[in-house]
Amino acid sequence: MNLKFFENLKQIKGDASIRKFYRKKDKNKNSIIVFAKKEKIKNLLIYDAVNKILIKNKIYAPKLFSENYRKNFIEIEDFGNTTIYQILKSKKKNKFFFFKKIINLLNKIQSIKDKKIKSFNNKFYKVKVYEPKFLLTEAKLFCDWYVPKNLSRKRVFIFNRKLKKQLKFLISKIILKNDTFVHRDFHVSNMMYHNKKIGLIDSQDALIGNKAYDLASLIDDVRFKTSNNLKNKIYNYYLKTSNKVIHNKFKNDFEILSVLRNLKIIGIFTRLAQRDNKKSYLKFIPYAWKLINLRINKNKVFEELLKILKLDFSKEVNR
Repeated sequence: MNLKFFENLKQIKGDASIRKFYRKKDKNKNSIIVFAKKEKIKNLLIYDAVNKILIKNKIYAPKLFSENYRKNFIEIEDFGNTTIYQILKSKKKNKFFFFKKIINLLNKIQSIKDKKIKSFNNKFYKVKVYEPKFLLTEAKLFCDWYVPKNLSRKRVFIFNRKLKKQLKFLISKIILKNDTFVHRDFHVSNMMYHNKKIGLIDSQDALIGNKAYDLASLIDDVRFKTSNNLKNKIYNYYLKTSNKVIHNKFKNDFEILSVLRNLKIIGIFTRLAQRDNKKSYLKFIPYAWKLINLRINKNKVFEELLKILKLDFSKEVNR
């Protein structure tokens, strides 16, 4: 992409990824340019392929207007600037009204049967399965980045050996099958409010996984603090509206996946601060610990994990 092209675009705030976003304005329509020189298969090609699956299933996701994969960008529909996160932050009351809409959207996503679609390079993209090894690799980011930053070298080795064993144990205790379309970053910062509809963005990491995963992403969202009462209301509304949920099995998986996800997030946000100098993400880590505490103190499956964490992170797990 040449410099003159950039002169006609306005860069807009991005996310934690390496992508860059630009707003393109003309008389007929606004659009978004997504630019990714690195990991462009995921950030451009797969992103559009997943959006096509969502759109095919009547879920509001950005349409592709044009692509220049060779020059590292795609042009997609512009959903404006208003996120559901911004709306909920401004509301003192009636947050549950929007969360019901979000759960209804989640139910639509979880009814998706399509796993394969033709992408703009005229090849078929098949959504991968969220295998246990992926869950483990993600959770181990806590060991790789957060632990070395907070413990001595000697303690790092001892702690990580115990924790990795426990992570494998927790993953082995997950009950439900990987048979559901999972967005993987299903939280209110990735939802836009546009044309009186909720539009879903940032879908490139979608996999076929556990039915509880996206609900855990939504309810135990590290970026948006909610009361335990609201968390319970959202959870119960999901149980009421979702099909074929066996409550005790679902609750087990929901809690395990929430803990694994927030350990991963602590690792990722530490990495963003250290490796990429994006230190603003560090402010979310205390709430990630609070969310871990919320789940591990109520479930016997976490007894050993709690012991391990208390040895070296007693301040964090006793909050």
